[in-house]
Parts: sequence; C-alpha cells; structure tokens
Amino acid sequence: MGKMKTGRSVTMEALSFKGKDIISINDMNLDEIRNILSVADRLEQKSREELMAYAPSKILANLFYEPSTRTRLSFEAAMTFLGGRVIGFSSAEGSSVQKGESLWDTICTVSQYSDVIVLRHPDDGAARLASEASHVPVINAGDGSNQHPTQTLLDLYSIQKIHSTIEGTSIGIVGDLKYGRTVHSLTSALSKFKSISMHFVSPQSLRIPMHIERELKESSTVYSEHERIEEIIEKVDILYMTRIQQERFPEPAEYEKVKEIYHLDLALLEKAKRHMKVLHPLPRVTEISRDVDGTEYAYYFRQAGNGVIVRQALLGLVMGVLH
Repeated sequence: MGKMKTGRSVTMEALSFKGKDIISINDMNLDEIRNILSVADRLEQKSREELMAYAPSKILANLFYEPSTRTRLSFEAAMTFLGGRVIGFSSAEGSSVQKGESLWDTICTVSQYSDVIVLRHPDDGAARLASEASHVPVINAGDGSNQHPTQTLLDLYSIQKIHSTIEGTSIGIVGDLKYGRTVHSLTSALSKFKSISMHFVSPQSLRIPMHIERELKESSTVYSEHERIEEIIEKVDILYMTRIQQERFPEPAEYEKVKEIYHLDLALLEKAKRHMKVLHPLPRVTEISRDVDGTEYAYYFRQAGNGVIVRQALLGLVMGVLH
C-alpha cells in the first residue's frame, strides 16, 4: 500500500495514476482527463461479473465530515462493484474527531487500514493536507468551497456522452458561482478544452470568483456574465443548474435575499435548443421544477448514475488495478 511520491516522466507512464492523489482538477492536464474518461467508457461496457474481478482484496476508507448522499453512496457502490470493501464514517459524530483528534492523525491512522481514502471535509485545503499525511492515495470528495474534482469528471463524462465530444460546447452555468465548488472545478476543467464558451448566470453577490476569471482569460476561453437565465437559454447546449447553498453563507440574511432567485420550468425550456440538456450536481431545492424531470431536457439523474462509472475508473486507476 505504499504511496508514490516521485515525479513521472512524460511518456505513457505520465498517464499512470497508480498511487496518485486526486485533489484538484488543476493538478491534471488534458491528456490525463481524457484518459480517465476513456477508462470510464471502457468500464461501462463490462458486465457486473467482469467488474467484480478488479479489486477483490482492496479496501476503501470513506471519510465524510460533511453530509453527502450521491458522492458517498456512489463511491461505496463503485468500490463494491469492483469487488472491494468499504470502511469509514458518514459524519464526524461518533468518530474520534469528537474527542479532539486532528485530521492529520485520523488520516495517518486510517491509511494503515486501507488502500485508498476518499475525503469530504468542510475546510478548504483539507484534502491537500490529508494527502500529505496519508500513505495511500487520497481522493478529494469536496473540501469546503474549494474543489470537487470527481464531480467535475462525471460532469465531463456526461457532456461527452450527450454530445460525443466536449470541444465546441456552449455551456450555461447558473446559481451559486461564488461558493460552488462544483462550479469552480468544472470551469477550470472546461477551460482546458478547445472552442468552449461559458455563460455564467448569478446574482451580483454570487459572481464567479476573480481567480476563476483569471484562469479563463489566461486560457483564452470565451465567457460572459449574466443575471437572468432568459439571457442565455437560447444559445447553450448544456444548462448546468446549481442550488444556492445555504450552508456556505456567513450571514443568514444574505442567503434569504437570493435563495429562490432562479427557477427553471417548462416555460423557460420552450426557448431552449431541442438538443439542450440540463445538468445539476444535486441535490436540488427549488431551482428546477419537477415538471422538467419528464422532459427530454432532463439529464441530471443519469448524470448522477454516471458518477458510479467515473468513480470506478478513478478508484481502479489510483489503486493500480486499471490502466
């Protein structure tokens, strides 16, 4: 279970993820992202019996300091489908964290019990710290308002399945662009692809952060900013909706001002391209009407299903059982 800490040459070895931490989408180049998506596509074609043979003796430690449904359960499903086992906790309550144990000590200990650690934590930078403490690969399942790289990879996989390619896609991203770690990771990843155009929709108080804007300008990515979905609905191939995240707001009064500012319904969708698809990292609250679920535009539940496939690929790659 030793962890690779050395550099890698720029050859096929450079695409190897064995022993590698998955902390930020910014740590990956375009070839590495494409490799992960390719492995996921390959796994999707395999039977349950074939998948079970990949990791029968491997153990995943799922450490979730924050609430989660899709990310936690999809990682558990992914490891189980690969034949492995899962240990861990879904809340800091009931763990030694309540006794005052540091994240560093928890990771040092749990890395003795497992082949890979998946961590969700409320603090920005927690996943990077955990990777320094761990003897096994650490996968970031979301750290504060910072990054959520595995959500981004499944988002990219979903876009690729919808349009057969990611290049040349026009994407509208709506909602909490300031605190949304899924938005931050996705925007950074999309900027690596050619001929992408992004259209950000948010209230002024939740605009995309300046460091993300700098990334977009440095990569010469075309983007625009708006305050209403109506301004972009006719031009996008993908509409990426997000909820306004109450738990990220330092002041409750600020959340109350914007909590139900966006609502996608059938009337709005009448203006959309026929092939347009709606994505959402979920959970949703009021930003997408349930009437949308039965339309051909809705892709968000299939998107969640794609998370199992992509996380199977990531787990297999960092454990060295997939290439």
